Amino acid sequence: MNETLDRRILTFEGVSLTYHTKEGETLAVKDLDFSVREGEFMAVIGPSGCGKTTVLSLAAGLLAPSAGEITVRGKPARESAGKFGYMLQKDELFPWRTIEKNITLPLEIGKKNTAENREKALSLAKKYGLGDFLHYYPDQLSGGMRQRAALIRTLAPDPEILLLDEPFSALDYQTRLSVCNDVYGIIRGEKKTALLVTHDISEAISLADRILVLSKRPASAVAVHEIGFEDLSPLKRRESPHFSVWFEKLWKELNI
Repeated sequence: MNETLDRRILTFEGVSLTYHTKEGETLAVKDLDFSVREGEFMAVIGPSGCGKTTVLSLAAGLLAPSAGEITVRGKPARESAGKFGYMLQKDELFPWRTIEKNITLPLEIGKKNTAENREKALSLAKKYGLGDFLHYYPDQLSGGMRQRAALIRTLAPDPEILLLDEPFSALDYQTRLSVCNDVYGIIRGEKKTALLVTHDISEAISLADRILVLSKRPASAVAVHEIGFEDLSPLKRRESPHFSVWFEKLWKELNI
């Protein structure tokens, strides 16, 4: 079997989604084909309102496709809910719980709150700079640290695939650059597979191994690009002369 095909962990094949309302039907996604390889960081970009977040909801099994098939390691995605970790636009940390209690919340909900699992989750927090803040409350932390805590919380149940829904959009520009670097380092360090949705072309280029470009609604694949920055950090990628070349190419594809 082709090595690239063998590495596929998440696959969309001919996926379409139609929303049904009292006013009628809306085709949101049409004949979408793409796959995410194990261990890679893939970004999805597209025009505003094209259905980028819908793609994440389909992957996570929160929405069922009207046509086509979504699989995780060859099995239907709807049977693989526990394999996903979903990181939202805002950190959504509970203000009345300490950082430690926020991080271990998924273990409580998933009935996996064993001493061993808690220790693994808290060791991640310590490993990535939150060890001294476990007994703090969210409003005592900076926006960047809160987002880091949110990522550790997402990693706590040890998901195979991370779904990232514009996780930096609520941050100011300077913090965003720093947190992008942090999140990239954590995901690479933990050898996780990630699928990121973003409206920010620069963010996609700075983080992703490959970028999927979606069309206007109904969303379908315009192109998939291998970015080729190897293991350069997001900040180092932005300094590369190839960065502006990719930006111009992707900008044109989004504005066809």
